[in-house]
Amino acid sequence: MAKRYYLTATLPDGYVKTIGPTATAFTHYWRIVATLANGRTEVFWGHTKSLAEAKGKRAALADAARQRGWTNHVFEIVEVERRAG
Repeated sequence: MAKRYYLTATLPDGYVKTIGPTATAFTHYWRIVATLANGRTEVFWGHTKSLAEAKGKRAALADAARQRGWTNHVFEIVEVERRAG
């Protein structure tokens, strides 16, 4: 059985996301905070195995914003810290 880890992502606004336990070698966490026309927010997030994979999520943002009617959005990527589970 593969060794399992907990992953912790700390975003610039202080939000902390813990992922795990997982044996997958995730390296980065990404988050989109979107503002809707009515002022409410939607949050989308995920984790990836490389920085390049995380940056690739940015490519679909313009289409997503248009389709979902976002008035604004913030896309963030942070490296995760791994600790034994």
